[in-house]
Amino acid sequence: MKTPIHIIGGGMAGCEAAWQAATLGVPVVLHEMRPMVETFAHQTQGLAELVCSNSFRSDDDESNAVGLLHWEMRQAGGLIISTGDRHKLPAGGALAVDRDAFSDEVTAKIEAHPLIEIARGEVAGLPPEDWGSTIIATGPLTSPAMAEALRAQTGEESLAFFDAIAPIVHADSIDLSKAWFQSRYDKGETEEERTAYLNCPMDRDQYEAFIDALLSADKTEFKDWERDTPYFDACLPIEVMAERGRETLRWGPMKPVGLTNPHQPDIKAHAIVQLRRENALGTLYNIVGFQTKMKYGAQTDVFKSIPGLENAEFARLGGIHRNTFLNSPRLLDGQMRLKSRPDLRFAGQVTGVEGYVESAAMGLLAGRLAAYEKLGVDVPTPPQTTAIGALLGHITGGAEAETFQPMNVNFGLFPPLDAPKKGRRGKKDRKIAYTDRAKVAWAEWLNSLPSEIAAQ
Repeated sequence: MKTPIHIIGGGMAGCEAAWQAATLGVPVVLHEMRPMVETFAHQTQGLAELVCSNSFRSDDDESNAVGLLHWEMRQAGGLIISTGDRHKLPAGGALAVDRDAFSDEVTAKIEAHPLIEIARGEVAGLPPEDWGSTIIATGPLTSPAMAEALRAQTGEESLAFFDAIAPIVHADSIDLSKAWFQSRYDKGETEEERTAYLNCPMDRDQYEAFIDALLSADKTEFKDWERDTPYFDACLPIEVMAERGRETLRWGPMKPVGLTNPHQPDIKAHAIVQLRRENALGTLYNIVGFQTKMKYGAQTDVFKSIPGLENAEFARLGGIHRNTFLNSPRLLDGQMRLKSRPDLRFAGQVTGVEGYVESAAMGLLAGRLAAYEKLGVDVPTPPQTTAIGALLGHITGGAEAETFQPMNVNFGLFPPLDAPKKGRRGKKDRKIAYTDRAKVAWAEWLNSLPSEIAAQ
C-alpha cells in the first residue's frame, strides 16, 4: 500500500485536493480540526462549509474568467464544482448553491471514499518530515499555532487582510409591496433565473440618509495588532466603501441599472439594494455586497432603514474576521511547494488566491501534482493561458513579492492575446478569445497526462 498524502484543512481546497489524489489511486489522510477546535466563522462540523457568500460567481465560460475556471474544473472532474452544480440555486448568470446541502454532500463523499481517512483534530504546527508529502490547505482561518510555525519556518511575517460576512434575511420578513424579483438586465435562460434577486429601491433622500447612517454607525473595534491589516478590495465592508465617497455604493453593490420597479415603473430608483437567494427552499436571502464590520445593534438599525426591510428578521448578521495568507511568490516554488521544505505543498486561500472557486481550483491542482509526484509521474504544470495556470503563475512568480495581495481570477493574469490580423478586437471578442485559447490549452494539458491518469 502506498504511503498516504496528508492534507491539513477540510475546506474547499483540502477536500478538492483529497478527492483528486484519491481518484488517482493515492491514499489520503485529511486532517480537519473542527469540532475539537472551532473558528469564529464556521457554524457546523461539515467539510467544505461556505462561511461567507453562497455564490461561486459567474458561470459564463465564454466571456468571464471565473466561469472559465468553472469549466476547467468540470473538465478535470472537480468535486467542488460538480457538487455545486447539483445544488444550484437561481442566481441569474451566477452559480449559487444551497450551502447546507452542498457541504453535506461533499462531507458524505469524502467520508465514503475508500482511500480517504478523515482525522479530526488540530495539527498544531508544521507536520513532521516523516509524513512525507503534505498539503497545507488551512485557508484564511489558519490556526494561530500553524501560523506561528509557518513564520518560524519561513522567517516571514504573515500577511493578512480582513474579510467581512454579509447578513442573511428571512424571506418572509421582506415587504414585497416595496421589493420585487428581477435579475439585472433580466439575465438568465429561465424565468426562475430572471427573477433570482430581490430588489429594494431607494430615492435620493433615502440613499443619503443611508450613507449618513453607515458613516456614523458603531463599528467593530480592532485589536492593536490588527489595525494596519489591509482589506481585500473585492470584499470591502460597505461602510469602508462609503468612506471612500458618498457615490461609491451607487457605482458598486447599490447601482440602479438594469432593473425596473414594477411598483413604480415610471420612477427611476436612485439606488437599489439586491438580495440573492441563499437556500433551495427560498426561505433565506443574503444582502449582496453588504459585508460589514458594524456592531450587531447598528446593523439591524441601518439595514432596517432599507425600503422593504423595515421588518426584516435576520438569520445571521454580518461579521468580520482576519484572513491569513503567505507571501507565496517569495516562499513557494512553481509546484506550490515551500522552498525551504519541499515536502510541504500549499493550496487554497492561504496561498493568496481569493474566492471559493479559486481556492478549490488550487486544491485541485495541488492534489493532482502531489499524486503525480507520489506515483513517480513527471507532468508539467498547466500553461498560464489557462485559468488555473494563470492563478498558479500569480502566486508563484507572477506578482511582486513586495506588494503581493490576494487575487480573484481575472483576464489580467493571462498572457496577452496576439493582435488581431485585421481591425481592432472588441472587449467581448477579446474575452471570448481568452476563453477559447484557454479551453484548447486546458484540454491539451489534460490529454498530455499518461492515459491511465488522464482517464480518471
